[in-house]
Amino acid sequence: MKPYSIDLREKIIRVYEAGNTSIRKVAQRFKVSPNTVQELVK
Repeated sequence: MKPYSIDLREKIIRVYEAGNTSIRKVAQRFKVSPNTVQELVK
């Protein structure tokens, strides 16, 4: 499996940091695992 693009990583971080949502909901929106979102936000 290919690594996620920088663009996608930045979008995930922006959406999560904008607030009003959970890691799980961000993961569902971008079709990635919650662990992926958690690692990117670190």
